Amino acid sequence: MIMVTEHSDAVGDTTALALKILVAGGFGVGKTTLVGAVSEIRPLRTEELLSEAGQLVDDTDGVDQKVTTTVAMDFGRITIRSGLSLYLFGTPGQDRFWFLWDELSQGALGAVVLADTRRLEDCFPAVDYFEHRRIPFVVAVNCFAGARTHGAHDVSRALDLDQGTPVVLCDARDRDSGKEVLIRLVEYAGRIHTARLLDSVG
Repeated sequence: MIMVTEHSDAVGDTTALALKILVAGGFGVGKTTLVGAVSEIRPLRTEELLSEAGQLVDDTDGVDQKVTTTVAMDFGRITIRSGLSLYLFGTPGQDRFWFLWDELSQGALGAVVLADTRRLEDCFPAVDYFEHRRIPFVVAVNCFAGARTHGAHDVSRALDLDQGTPVVLCDARDRDSGKEVLIRLVEYAGRIHTARLLDSVG
């Protein structure tokens, strides 16, 4: 079931929709950054400092400068257009927190899987998770400075994505770039859910 929240807009007295979106991906890929960049409200964050104990279980290779990690979720909100808002839930990246994913994914319209081409294998678990649960998703390649540039087709093939799954390039720090990713997801997820609805009544 997809979470659709309706509320009255006092200005025009119109009904506004709010849809739930997940932002997932590997450790240190930029999930917290993306939610914070696009959110029109102060984002809720559950970050903690990385500890020596965590070094035994968290792979920080390639993200050596990272000093904090999300331990529950990030939360933000963005208005895509009049009458349509997205509630963004950023998932924790480490596998020791994956038990939270089932709760966070309840009622989600779709998901953004952030990918870093330097650590592409880190997003495999998220891709598998959403494919197995038939949750529509787009892969957003976060273009880090100094990383080799790969085209969308190359990334799609490397991840062995189902045909039609969108792959987009983005900068998780940039609000407009992040908003374009979310618009692409809403459009894609809308088509998928509509097609499923038609199939169910056909």
